This record gives sequence, structure tokens and C-alpha cells, in this order.
Amino acid sequence: MTALQDVMAEAVEMGHEKRIESHLNPPASYDLADHPVPTGREEVWRFTPIKRLRGILDGEASAAALTRETNLPEGVTLSEITADEAVALGELGPNERPAALAAANAGSALLLDVPAEAVVAEPIVIRLTGESVDDLVWGRLLYRIGAHAEVTIVLVHTGSVRYSAISTFLVGDGAKVNVLSLQDWADDAVHLGRDAIRVGRDAFVKHTSISFGGDLVRMHANVEYAGPGGEAELLGLYFADEGQHLEHRLFADHNAPKTKSHVVYKGALQGQGAHTVWIGNVLIRKVAEGIETYEENRNLVLTDGCQADSVPNLEIETGEIEGAGHASATARFDDEQLFYLRSRGISEKEAQRLVVHGFFNDLIRKVGIPSIEDQLLETVEAELAKNVLKELA
Repeated sequence: MTALQDVMAEAVEMGHEKRIESHLNPPASYDLADHPVPTGREEVWRFTPIKRLRGILDGEASAAALTRETNLPEGVTLSEITADEAVALGELGPNERPAALAAANAGSALLLDVPAEAVVAEPIVIRLTGESVDDLVWGRLLYRIGAHAEVTIVLVHTGSVRYSAISTFLVGDGAKVNVLSLQDWADDAVHLGRDAIRVGRDAFVKHTSISFGGDLVRMHANVEYAGPGGEAELLGLYFADEGQHLEHRLFADHNAPKTKSHVVYKGALQGQGAHTVWIGNVLIRKVAEGIETYEENRNLVLTDGCQADSVPNLEIETGEIEGAGHASATARFDDEQLFYLRSRGISEKEAQRLVVHGFFNDLIRKVGIPSIEDQLLETVEAELAKNVLKELA
């Protein structure tokens, strides 16, 4: 056996990798044979335009890399580790082909280490930039946050590239973590990403996924719990323009009692062929008594020729829960809101701008990073100027 296989066998013996399979989420495996190339007819791939992935699913090797810029406060380290070390540290294994390919082809992994009880005042910002869509880049990242630490981590993706990444967040007991992933790619970029989070006992994690740029972006956010009392807040914001495909998938695995998850994703669409997909999956296992979960997705269609798919799912194995629910809606501009604003002398252009800002504003203010919140409001304005406000000018 290889060193990696030895580590995996030990993990199975310890019970770390022994999972009960759910139809909502494929089981994790590092073996590519367990993740065949999708045809597009599979449930987890039926919304994704596979032909636009430009070879990512073929798994070709690549020496290209993203340019990386970071600001590391004292005590926080960013280091390169081996694939075996990533597994030994508790990396959450890939449960679909792009993540498995990233684990196999990245060669090594990056480990961001925040020590226990550290209180990091300023956000840690990691900027990843691609040079050309001809480049295929594999990413493998681990974030280890020690017990009772408090930290904000911001990942900013820009430039042109084909990028597939597997990321793991290991959050210690009692820690408070705010993670934001911003996909602000150039128009031709392709990005497949999976963020898997293990929430420690009585820990709190806020994870925000924001997608504006790129030709095709497909993001996963998976959450599980290392003990009771853990809480996860999953937020998302996306704005699709003409021809863009923006897809966000979530899986909250309530595998411990008295845990919480709260999901709110909001998106807007404008332009011919703009397509958004939101899939929200929640599994409440038999042992997860006393949990609370709610997931919500809202989509605002601004022009003709757009498509928004929204699919919430709940799988409940115990009736001893505090609460579980979901909501999903897709609609055009609220005519009553527009009429109310215009009846008070506000122009149609300004009225539509105010409605869109109102739609996003409450979610943006939940991000918890003032500089990012201001940037998001500016980006929403810029997106509107591309189509809706331009037509009304």
C-alpha cells in the first residue's frame, strides 16, 4: 500500500471516513474510479452545461498556477504540505469528480493555520489570480482554525483561468469563523469549487459565496459537525449576465445533536441565456435530535430570456427536532413596489435600481466585512448598468 492508502485505511479504522450514504450527497472517495466522467444525465449534473467546462472533467495534468497574494497576521501561517499530510490532518474527502481530480492533480496542498484562542482583528485576504483561460489549474487548500479562535478569511478570485479546487475548513471547538469566497473572474473563466466545513462543538461558522464573474461557475458548500452545539450560517449572492451560468450547491449534514444551519441565497439574472442554479440539500440524521435548520433561496429575474432553477431538499431521519423548513421563489420586479415608488415622483430607472438594491441589501449587510459590503453594493450597481438601467436610460 502507498503512504496515502495507509493513512486512509487508518482513518477508516478510526471511523473518520465511515459515512452513511445519503441520496442527497455522493459518498466521499479519493479513487477516481468512484467518480466517472458525468454525461449530464446524472441528477447532480443535469443543470450544468458540461461542454462548457473545457476539459476540466478529463483531468489533464497542468503545470500552471494562480498568482497568490496574502496578508498574514502574526501567529498565522500559510505553508505547503504533502497530499498524505492533508489526509492525515483530516481533509474532508472529495465527493464528486472535479474535487477528486483536484486532490489527485494538485500535487501538494496549502495549509492556513490559525492557532487556538487567537483573535485575528483584521480579515485574512487571499487573492488568487489567473493569467489565461488556456491554463488549467488544480487547487487543494486546508484551513485549520484552532479551538476558541476568532478569524475572518476572504478568498478573492480574479483573472482568466480554468480552475478546479477542493477546500477543507476544520473549525475547532468554540471557534468563531467568517469565510467569504468571491468569484469575480473575467468573462471567459471556468471555476469548479468545493468548500467542505467541519464545525466543532459549540463553534460558529459563517460561509458566504458570492459569484459575479466567469463564463461558468459551479460552487459547493458542504457542512458537517464534529460535536453538538455547532452552528453554520450559509449565505450566497450571485448576479448572472447574458450567457453566464452560475451554480451553487449546498449540503448541510446534521450528524450531531443540537446543531443549527441557516441558509440564505439570493440571485438576480439579466440578459439572454443567463442561467442560475441553486440546490439546497439538508440531511437530518437519526442521531441529530434537537437540531434547527432552515434554507431559503430567492431569485429576481430582471429581463426576458433568463432561467433560474431552485431545488430545496430535506431528508429527515428523526422527528425529535426543533425545526426544519425551506423556501424558494423566483419572480420578476414587484409591480406594486415599482408603482408605489413611481407614484411618488421617482423615475422608472431609479425605481428599478432601488428595488434591486433593496432585494440584496439585507443579505449584503449580513456579510460582516464592511469593506466587502461596500464593494458588493458598488458591484450590484455596475451589474445593473450593464443591462437593466442601460435599457431604461
